[in-house]
Amino acid sequence: MHSGISVVLKAQTVGTIFGFPITNSLIMTWGVMVLVIGFAYFFRRSLKLVPGKLQAGIEYAFEFTLDYMAETLESEDLARRFFPLVVSIFLFIAVVNELEFFPGVDSIGFVHLGSIIPLLRTPTTDLNFTLALALISFFTIEVTGIAMLGIFRHLSRYVNLRSPLAFVVGLIELMSNLGRLISFSFRLFGNIFAGEVMVLVAGYFLPYFLPAPLMGFEMFIGLVQALVFAMLTLFFIKLAIADPAEAH
Repeated sequence: MHSGISVVLKAQTVGTIFGFPITNSLIMTWGVMVLVIGFAYFFRRSLKLVPGKLQAGIEYAFEFTLDYMAETLESEDLARRFFPLVVSIFLFIAVVNELEFFPGVDSIGFVHLGSIIPLLRTPTTDLNFTLALALISFFTIEVTGIAMLGIFRHLSRYVNLRSPLAFVVGLIELMSNLGRLISFSFRLFGNIFAGEVMVLVAGYFLPYFLPAPLMGFEMFIGLVQALVFAMLTLFFIKLAIADPAEAH
């Protein structure tokens, strides 16, 4: 075993189930799912006609978000349809990022071949997790565009033979659309992973002064990244349902 800073880019496997590898980021993902679903279940059971402070605050946040989505999508029906997706993305990423520095995350594990394998790893520092979220968002956006405009009208924003300029613009739009997978996944992964490494380095060189304020800053960044991912999903849905002629 060696001393010093150890940064592992890839999520580590802690076991297998029927030959399927179980990584430490996957274990924490399951844990956060149980936490969020459990809170939603017990919160629903505790709802009252005269709300308390917690219920009133959550209801206000949900009403504000729904109104904002209805204004953005210019349709209350579409806002209600996509509200669960957008809010779920935000809440899940936010909870995951806020638990990044929770005691036990990346600190409790077991020794294997001279190195420590933590049982829990922040899922947003695993590129597989952020790419999976990006794919969910990407396919939701594309399917929404096809459902609202029709497949041929939707594809006309990418393949337009009306003029050479329109054809080039369509190719640029296609490359930009495919690039969303990279920007979605690497933006979230890069910000959270870099912040975790920065706190680790700060804790190694100045363990009694620097880590605490950096942790607070990174927790704020975690909320911002959750909001950015959810808002970009909403805005791209708005673009997907826009008329291709107006978009060009």
